[in-house]
Order: sequence, then C-alpha cells, then structure tokens
Amino acid sequence: MLNRKDYISDQEVKWCQGCGDFNVLKTMQSVLAKMGKTKHNTVFVSGIGCSSRFPYYMDTYGFHTIHGRAPTIATGIKSVNPELDVWVVTGDGDALSIGGNHFIHAIRRNQDIKILLFNNEIYGLTKGQYSPTSSQGCVSKSTPEGSIDYPLRPLTIAAAANASFIARTSDNDPKHMAAIFEAAANHKGCAVIEILQNCVIFNDKVHEPYNGPKQRKENLLYLEDKQPMLYGTDMALKLSGLTPEVTHSSDKSVLVHEVNTSNTSLAYMLANLSYPQHPVPVGVFHQTQRETYDQLLDKQQSKEKLKKSQVMRLLELNSYAL
Repeated sequence: MLNRKDYISDQEVKWCQGCGDFNVLKTMQSVLAKMGKTKHNTVFVSGIGCSSRFPYYMDTYGFHTIHGRAPTIATGIKSVNPELDVWVVTGDGDALSIGGNHFIHAIRRNQDIKILLFNNEIYGLTKGQYSPTSSQGCVSKSTPEGSIDYPLRPLTIAAAANASFIARTSDNDPKHMAAIFEAAANHKGCAVIEILQNCVIFNDKVHEPYNGPKQRKENLLYLEDKQPMLYGTDMALKLSGLTPEVTHSSDKSVLVHEVNTSNTSLAYMLANLSYPQHPVPVGVFHQTQRETYDQLLDKQQSKEKLKKSQVMRLLELNSYAL
C-alpha cells in the first residue's frame, strides 16, 4: 500500500509561501494513495503557469508542455495507452486564453481525462496581468485603470461543450477537494474541475468574500444530489421562470439538485451564479455516462481490423484457387 509520501517527488517545490497550490498538491497525493493508484499508471500533463509546475512535484509520469496545449498532449497519451490515468493541470490563463480551443475540444470529445483548472483570476507566473476570469474593474499591471472585459466563467464553457462531469471546489477545503477528486477519478469520461485557488502575491483573497472560513457557510452552496439547494442560515435557490432567485428555505418551490441528468442546462445555470447576487455553488454540478472517445476509437479500430482480416482471408482463398 502506498501513502501520500510515496507520491512526493525529489524536486523542490517552488511556489510562493502561502500559495493555494500547496493544498491542491497534498490533496491529490493523498487521494491517489487512498484510491490505490499506481505511480507507473498515472500521468500529469500541464501547460504554462504556476499550476503547471505540478508534474514536477508528483512522483508519477508527467509532461510539462507548451502554453495552452496540455489537453492536446493528454489526448495523444490517452489515445495511445487508454489504460493510463491521465490528469491535465492548467490555470485560468493557460486554459481559457491561448488554450481555449484545445480546452473546448477535449471536453466535447469526452475522452477519459481529468482537467484540473486552477482559477485565481490573474496571471501569476508572468507577474500579475489580468486573466480571462478576472472581474470587471480588476486593477492589474496590464489594466492599471481597471479591466473593462466581462469575465469568463469556466464551468459555463464546460457545460456548453456538454461535459460529462462538471465540478467546483476550493483550495482551502481539502476534505471537499478530496471528495471531488475521487469522484472525478471514478468517472469514465472527461471531468472538468474548477478549483477556486488563491494567488497570495498578485490577487490575494480574491475568493475570500465567499469561500473564506468565516464566509463559506453563508455564501457557498454545497451541492448534493437529490437535495434541495439550501445555504446559509435560512437561504435557498428557486427558479422564477428561467431565472434563479434567492428565497427562504421554507419556500416550497426551492430547487432540488439533479446531478445525473441527460443535459447540462442546470449545470450551466449554476455555473453562471456569482457573488454577491447569489451564493457560489461548489460540488458536482453534473455527471452523466456516455461512450468516451477512447471507447469509440477502439470500436472503430476493431471494425477496421475485422475488415482487413476479411480482405486478407479473401486474398488467401483466391491464391489457393489460382
């Protein structure tokens, strides 16, 4: 049996003191050990960014690839060896800016890879420029007067691309994070997990108003399958037409969460909720099972092999006749 220490590499961890990445790394190491995952059967693939140093710190196989292209490399690895557990580690800049196209197509293919998207709403490695998820008005080195862009919400993209597993967790809640990682690891298909992550240097406490230890009870909506969407002391969510509204827990029209659905409409709605107008949902937004890219590829190759064997047999019979 392996333990967390078995997954710790001999590389010095070079993240800033207090960075949220440390918790993600430790949690992942613990989850792999708990699940009995073998080191030689596990691969971490990353692009460019602070989070992309992740493969160096895992004593497994790993690739540190180029900006935004981690899903592409991961797709190739999984196609060649479907038995491997393949994880993609990326950030909000890496995945949603230069890597946006690769991110979308990896999801829609439903290949059996797991995507961890660290979202600190800033470019940390390149010293604090605003990113695709930075809030409107964000003052950064590249937007000294405040960003005028509308921010992307990563999980809305996952829902629009029909992801078969969509989830969100926080770097400061290892227990919840571990549960989400386990669920993703057990899922057969592409899993997208947004991690609310803190950059202590360039965007410190960006998520603190809703996921801080003192704030999360009132402002996070912990999603549970088949359970009403309750949060805070006495608050809940309901639908007014197609619009989510805050209500009291006693309201008979409170929304009930459905994880295993055939479409991602509910997940898309939840992914669009933002503080302070609404609570911030965490947990599994959506999960469904359908054929993966790997399974479809295997079927296609098997058919081609059968055709080839039939042709070869026909040629052999013809040679005997001659």
